[in-house]
Amino acid sequence: MKSAGLSCLSLILVAAMSAADAPPPVQGSAVWKWEDLVAKPTPVGERRDIANAPTATLERFTYHASTLLPGRASHAPHTHAQEELIVVKAGTLEVHLNGAVERVGAGSVLFFGSNDAHAVTNVGDVPATYQVFNFYTAATRTLGGRAAREAADAAKTGSAVFAWDRLAVAPTGTGERRQVRNAATTTLASLSCHVTTLRGGIAAHAAHRHPDEELVLVKEGEIEVTINGRSQRAGPGAVFFFASNDEHGMRNAGDSTASYYVIRFSSDRTPARGH
Repeated sequence: MKSAGLSCLSLILVAAMSAADAPPPVQGSAVWKWEDLVAKPTPVGERRDIANAPTATLERFTYHASTLLPGRASHAPHTHAQEELIVVKAGTLEVHLNGAVERVGAGSVLFFGSNDAHAVTNVGDVPATYQVFNFYTAATRTLGGRAAREAADAAKTGSAVFAWDRLAVAPTGTGERRQVRNAATTTLASLSCHVTTLRGGIAAHAAHRHPDEELVLVKEGEIEVTINGRSQRAGPGAVFFFASNDEHGMRNAGDSTASYYVIRFSSDRTPARGH
């Protein structure tokens, strides 16, 4: 009996070690509604942790939302190898980027390239909230601390601040569009971001699929999203993630206009079409 007990214990230990060594599951298509996110207090405000996993395109993808109390900073200016994109949901932020300072409001987009020094401070008199997306690829591990600004390349997206009130508005057949950026980055084969505004009841396009992965962040209005044939609705602050080659479509489910950010990205490991 003792021998059998030890054998069972050994099997349990081996199984536990195997589970610990197993890679984390790949992030599939998802809908994260703002009202479902759990906020936890921090010394400077609060934080919502939402995603932390590899994807078909990324070695690791993280998404969280931070809220800063008036006068509080995210942290001292710091650097990291992964690239980061931030969308300001509410409030006024002072952005510190490689020694320069710029003030932006709700709707603005921030992109921090690899190893560029950055931080944000709430300079308003109400809480400021922003949504943060981090992208890790195989290239992220090879940078050796070299800053994106030191590898200046006009064909690649460097760190930048895109203030909402400075984004050009172009009319479309379904509403309007604000282009933010579309280029390669230090670690991504491509990264594009734009803001789409749809008139009431309008669909953005027919359901479709593509190898590069996509994030959609709802700015205003109610969007009905369909992923692989299943539909649901979500409002401001919601984020949709469309995994590589998953079928997806969206439409404005309300009577008034709806706006959302579209962030698409690819890397050297992005699958082929239909795989």
